[in-house]
Amino acid sequence: MIDLLTGNNKLRFIALAALLVALITLPFWVTGIYYINVGSQILFYAVFALGLNILVGYAGLVSLGHAGLFGISAYATGYMLQLGAGHGTAIAVALIIGVASMAVFAVLSLRSSGIGFIMITLALGQILWGLAYRWISVTGGDNGISVRGRPAPFGFSLSEPINFYYVSLIVFLVAVIMVAIFVRSPFGAALMGTRDQPRRMNALGYHVWMIRFYACLFSGLLTAVSGILFVYYTNFISPQTLALTSSAEVLLMVISGGPGTLLGPIVGATLVVIIKTVVSGFIERWNFLLGAIFVAIVILVPEGIVPGAIRLWGLITRKRAATPTASAATTERTP
Repeated sequence: MIDLLTGNNKLRFIALAALLVALITLPFWVTGIYYINVGSQILFYAVFALGLNILVGYAGLVSLGHAGLFGISAYATGYMLQLGAGHGTAIAVALIIGVASMAVFAVLSLRSSGIGFIMITLALGQILWGLAYRWISVTGGDNGISVRGRPAPFGFSLSEPINFYYVSLIVFLVAVIMVAIFVRSPFGAALMGTRDQPRRMNALGYHVWMIRFYACLFSGLLTAVSGILFVYYTNFISPQTLALTSSAEVLLMVISGGPGTLLGPIVGATLVVIIKTVVSGFIERWNFLLGAIFVAIVILVPEGIVPGAIRLWGLITRKRAATPTASAATTERTP
């Protein structure tokens, strides 16, 4: 068993503990409700990015239609509430519809891989975006759907920004734990095998299509959860949420942070949300800044921020370890 308190594992344990403490205490050291709301956005977009990372990072399947699944769950929540259903019923129905929609997505898109998979998911996402505009009796068209009120589980009203932040934090931590268990499980290893050597996995007796299908369902579950948090945060859902730009943004979160890592999508979501919500208030051309940062990441750390930072830290530590050895060898050779 690996000792978590030695070497790099000790550093990782300290970093994760510090991050957890920072998240728990965030409402006490940030100034203003606005930044608490930004923290909530980072958390549910991080769950969205974690869901997409299951496909992009661990299955090697790039999706450009995940915003459609995100929007379906949000619309399902809003529509059920408009029909007079309770919050618990609306959330349950939204989760079921979100996962079922992902199952349909998977059946249609897993007919291919690579560019074919990208194009099929793009087409499906655009179909859902068009339905959101045209199916006015359900989606409200351009006017969207307004959601009145937030749940109050056990008398804990989520109308308060701090309360909503802590619920989002709990959901986020559960999602992180689920993804960590999933990735380190035998199924996660098999999924990564289908990413790297699908023909060999098939020859070994693994059902590649079914493994990818189950991975899609798990990705859809996380996407549905993030969509529900989104609609309760904004109290509104419109067709723009399902647009291609939304799919591109979450894909940018995964790629910039580091696909195939646990912390990468979280770092990427933090970067994109902060630039989109905070920096945009000071810089008019924030889209240009975001694009420039992404280009810099692709050039300097093509594997992503998190893997790049780990690689850089490894180079620094190896250089420090080699310097005393070289100095000692030089001293021994000196008469």
